[in-house]
Amino acid sequence: MHHLHRSNLNPALRPLATAPERAAVLVDFDGSLARIVDEPAAAVALPAARDAVAALVGRVGLVAVVSGRPVDFLAAALGIDGLELVGQYGLERMRDGRTIPDERVEPYLDAVAAAADEAERLLPGLLVERKGSIAVTVHWRMQPERDAEGTLAVEELARRHGLETYPTRMARELRPPVPVDKGTAVDALLEPGYDAACFAGDDRGDLPAFEALDRAVADGRLRHAVPIGVHSREAPPELLDRAVVTVDGPAGLAALLAELGSAIA
Repeated sequence: MHHLHRSNLNPALRPLATAPERAAVLVDFDGSLARIVDEPAAAVALPAARDAVAALVGRVGLVAVVSGRPVDFLAAALGIDGLELVGQYGLERMRDGRTIPDERVEPYLDAVAAAADEAERLLPGLLVERKGSIAVTVHWRMQPERDAEGTLAVEELARRHGLETYPTRMARELRPPVPVDKGTAVDALLEPGYDAACFAGDDRGDLPAFEALDRAVADGRLRHAVPIGVHSREAPPELLDRAVVTVDGPAGLAALLAELGSAIA
């Protein structure tokens, strides 16, 4: 039966099923495990996606979610023991229920808090999302006509407070100028050494993760890499071009991860 199961699996993912204890399954949250929503706090993982991820934990060497969200949000949204969480693009991690921030952010926490207060004052009506004490995101998905105003205001706040801006869909984030992205997060996760790894994402911010997988193969740290593009109306074409496998939205990713779980069973 085992071989019959495996024959349903996308061939690109077979190396992960062949030696699961030497495999890493890395996934984004928004747009990959959860549908994109107007109100960030309302994002919920698709039950099928959550179940598929939970079923892989303990059967695959590493299962991790790498997201721009704070790890506390991810822990509450997913509630899966043994799942590694990397939040804020790598500025914090959760291990064994403990949130561990990158020590390099400490000097900037006051600046982030001040910038968040000013953003609320300067941009009434826009959603100012405080991401713990480490970052703040200003959203205008509900008011797309304020894109230029929001972008300019956030860039100006960054200059005044010595912070960096990070563009996301219909939003801009202010965060400490610490050189992290999903690529550096993936590099750190793959550090222990694996034979095969995949990363699933749907946005421009996931491209560095794809590049990190390619680099790991080029450097000989990884034998097999599978960038998985999660298709949506807003998915950038260059992400889908770089993907070895594409799936249709979070439901498509849930099905693919469930197939991987079945192949390992």
